[in-house]
Parts: sequence; structure tokens; C-alpha cells
Amino acid sequence: MTDLAWIETAITAARPQAIGALLRYFRNLDTAEEAFQNACLRALKAWPQNGPPRDPAAWLIMVGRNVAIDDIRRGRKLQPLPDDDTISDLDDAEDALAERLDGSHYRDDILRLLFICCHPELPPTQQIALALRIVSGLTVAQIARAFLVSDAAMEQRITRAKARVARASVPFETPGAPERSERLGAVAAMIYLLFNEGYSASGDTAGLRAPLCEEAIRLARLLLRLFPSEPEIMGLTALMLLQHARAPARFDPGGEIVLLDDQDRSLWNAKFIAEGLALIDKAMRHRRTGAYQIQAAIAALHARAEKPGDTDWVQIDLLYGSLEILQPSPVVTLNRAVAVSKVRGAAAALSMIAPLEQRLSNYFHYFGTKGALLLQQGCRDEARIAFERAIALARTTAEASHIRMHLDRLKRDSEAIGT
Repeated sequence: MTDLAWIETAITAARPQAIGALLRYFRNLDTAEEAFQNACLRALKAWPQNGPPRDPAAWLIMVGRNVAIDDIRRGRKLQPLPDDDTISDLDDAEDALAERLDGSHYRDDILRLLFICCHPELPPTQQIALALRIVSGLTVAQIARAFLVSDAAMEQRITRAKARVARASVPFETPGAPERSERLGAVAAMIYLLFNEGYSASGDTAGLRAPLCEEAIRLARLLLRLFPSEPEIMGLTALMLLQHARAPARFDPGGEIVLLDDQDRSLWNAKFIAEGLALIDKAMRHRRTGAYQIQAAIAALHARAEKPGDTDWVQIDLLYGSLEILQPSPVVTLNRAVAVSKVRGAAAALSMIAPLEQRLSNYFHYFGTKGALLLQQGCRDEARIAFERAIALARTTAEASHIRMHLDRLKRDSEAIGT
């Protein structure tokens, strides 16, 4: 094979399980990461000739472990190879509930690694950033984009997190039930950021990044098995299912963005929608409202609408109002403004987002939304300025192409008026 893109895809998908298994074996983060990188180098040499292994993750784990053991035995520069008794037992004893996950034993090293990274020794922002880097293998730039911070700031945050873990001698072991409960919020946030990294992919990369969404949903389902009565985890899982259900309709065959109102709803995944609606309905019956549940309820209103005109925008506006109180954020207010424009008009929405401009001065969606609202008001020159700012902030070719469509239309209309 001359096209090696499949190798990158396979390695990316296998990374979380491989890193988790190597960490479980060596109990050292640097050793696990180095072992994985060495295995990847071997894969780049072997796989093009031999083809993909039946189980890429198992291949990387085996090769990485063997290479690391050989390096330790040969070098012994830092410390000798641990005795067999001190190396992690592959049959770790867990409590009865955890052992039932993934079959008869607790074998989900990815979930184990998530809880490890979300250790209370680390501030929440560092927990999530470290988990995204170690578990998912996202680049610093990708993580920075998820947090809406600069690459340099995120690099420093991850470096501090690793240093703090080293200083605290954090044990890389599966936490017990009480510790899992304490870290649940950080793990849930990490999973949702992982999902968003895949969901925000452009049309030309959506296929390659879709596994991130699928992995996030799988992890959320595992969390539900650990915490079956936790409504926020139900809400998180429902939210991702309902959003991912729209994936087949979000881009046209050319990779161009298709807005929600213009999507072919017959392409939406009915199975995901049914599962998501059942979960959010179950979560709401607990009467312990949380941010994920509110967002899932908003997604559910979109999913239940057979056509755009059936969407209950009044209820969506109210839900976003509740989310603003529970989890205030300029992005939440920006999203609410879209609902407000449907209920009370573009002028009301523009008044709502005007105070947000300074805080969202580098946010593509702010200027894209502002331009669309100005266009509805007939403010063509102001809309053009907003769209030009948006296209400068576009992160993907699909985003830039979508804004270019508006600018081209404004230009054509202006020329028509001039003639």
C-alpha cells in the first residue's frame, strides 16, 4: 500500500487502549508513553509491508511492552526492571461491579486511564487537558481550541499537570468506588471535550475524526454501567447520541456545511435518537437537573421536530436561560441568541450578543452568528464586516467555505444593485 493514512487512523484509534495497558503494566507514565511511541515506529516499518494487524491495539501493546522491557534490561540507567511481584498483575482485583465491565473482568484500560488522569491532586482544567493529551493523543493545538485558549497557554498547562503528577507520586492504579465518584465530573467533562473534538471536524476530515465521537459515546455508556442512577451521566450520553445522530446530514457530498434547518432529517440516525430520547426522559424523572441534561433536552427538541418549522424555539429559549443560570458562559448566551432570534427576532438577538464581542473576539461562531443576524436585519455592510472577521477566524475549510458563500452572495447582490 502506498497510501499510509490508514496507519495514522489505526494508531490514533488504538492509542487510548494501548497507553492504558502499558501504564497498567509499567506504572510509569513516561515509560508507557515512550513504549507506545516506540511501538508506533515499529508499526510504521512493519505495517506497510505486512498489512494491518487483526487487532492494532493488541499489536502495539505487545510490541511496546517488549521494547520497553528490553530497553530497561539493556540500559538500567534509571532503575532495574521491577520484580514480577511489583509489576502490575494483569488480573487486578476490582470490586464486583467494576469486574463485570467489558466481560467477566475489568479490562477497560481507557476508562481506568481517564479516572487516573482526573486525580484530585490536579486542578480540574489540568485534569481534563492531561487526559485529552494522554488518553486521546490530541495535539496541544486541538486541546487549546477546545478550551478557547492559546497554544502556548495550553502547553504550559499540560506541562504543569505532568510535573504535579510526578511530584505528588500519583499512583497509576484503578481508583476505588469512592474515588471514582469524586472524579466523575472531571471524567464526564473530558469525555464531552473528546466528543466535541470529533464533532467539530470539518467536512473533509469528519470521517477520520468520527471515531472520537464514537469513542466518547462508548466511554459514556461505560460510565453509565458504573453509575446507573446518575442523571447527569444519562444526560451526557443522551446529548452525545442526539448530536451524533445528525452526523450523516451535517455535510453535503462536497464537504460543505449543511445548517440544521437545511438538513435532510431522514438521514439522521433513528436508533441513536431513540436511545438518546429514552435516556433524557429517564434522567429528567430524577429531578436533579444538570448542565448535560439541559443540553440534551435542547437536542431532544430538535430531534423530535419532523421539520424545522416544528421546532419548539420558545422551550429552547427557556432551557438556554436555565443553562445560563446553571453554567454561565458567553458561548451559552450566544447559542441562546439563536433561539431568541427565532422567537423575538434578529434585533433582540443582536442586542443580546453585543456585550459578548470582547470576550468572543477570537471566536468564529460569534462573528458568523452576528453576520447572519445582521443580514436578517438588512444591514448588509455590517454583515459583510462580521463575515470577513469570521472567515479570518475559520478553523476548517468547511467553515471558511460556508462564510465565503455569504460574502459571495453579498457581493453579487451589491453588483446587481449597482447596475
